[in-house]
Amino acid sequence: MKKTIITAAITGAVHIPSMSEYLPVTPQQIIDEAVAAYEAGAAVVHIHARKEENGEPTGDPKIMKSIVEEIRKRCKVVIGITTGGAIGMSSEERLAAVPSCKAELASCNAGSVNFCFSSIADKIKEPKYDWEIPFVKNTYNLPFVNTFQGIEDYIKVMGENGTKPEFEVYEVGMINNIAYFMKKGLLKGPVYIQFVLGIMGGLPATVDNLLFLYNTAKKQLGDNFVWSCAAAGKDQFDIVTTAVILGGNARVGMEDNLYIEKGKLAKSNADGVKKIKEIIELLGKEIATSDEAREILFAK
Repeated sequence: MKKTIITAAITGAVHIPSMSEYLPVTPQQIIDEAVAAYEAGAAVVHIHARKEENGEPTGDPKIMKSIVEEIRKRCKVVIGITTGGAIGMSSEERLAAVPSCKAELASCNAGSVNFCFSSIADKIKEPKYDWEIPFVKNTYNLPFVNTFQGIEDYIKVMGENGTKPEFEVYEVGMINNIAYFMKKGLLKGPVYIQFVLGIMGGLPATVDNLLFLYNTAKKQLGDNFVWSCAAAGKDQFDIVTTAVILGGNARVGMEDNLYIEKGKLAKSNADGVKKIKEIIELLGKEIATSDEAREILFAK
């Protein structure tokens, strides 16, 4: 049986600084957390950029490039960058870092979705920064737009820069979109899919929904895909463990879940990596090194 790839999603663009003192919100914190996650057992890190002065998500390619270059200097981890950016960013902003970073992976959202996390505002009484509450509230009104033309543009730009798309799938119809681009000849397998469950506006984080996504992908794509699973919030470890049992790979990290267990904040992304690593090993499986992850993800 193939080894299991652990991905650590370091900071994302959903959680805001007021939610946890441990959330990495400066470029240096993101770099340090990525290296710590690698040292704990993550073969891949998924990176968003934030502004130095206030932790606000940004698509600035200079900031992203500086983060990526520093991580590369310090470890051999596979680096995946976001092109999801943050809700409200233009396609140009979201794609800007791909040519400058030439990362091995970049997220490629496989369709449009109402990606809403406005309810965060109800839990924050005294925000640390002025941007936080308007930012999360705005998601109640703005869709996360990924048109067919947009997806095609992303695929082409990534291909031109030696970057493999990591297709983020929030709904089952998005698998059809991936299949369409394969039939069109823009994608060669095996494609890489990240099932993302538990987002308000997408599929809830349940075992039934994970099985539905996996079985649909098998029908639509055959064996021509590699897959991983992420789940938002309290269901993270239950759903990701199910994915591992099914033969998939595991994504954890503070982008998806700020807690290591009920009522206890994770102090580092390494906490989540260590926990899922222990689970994987208790299941009798082995985790992949970064070099082994490259062999799995970039097989032809």
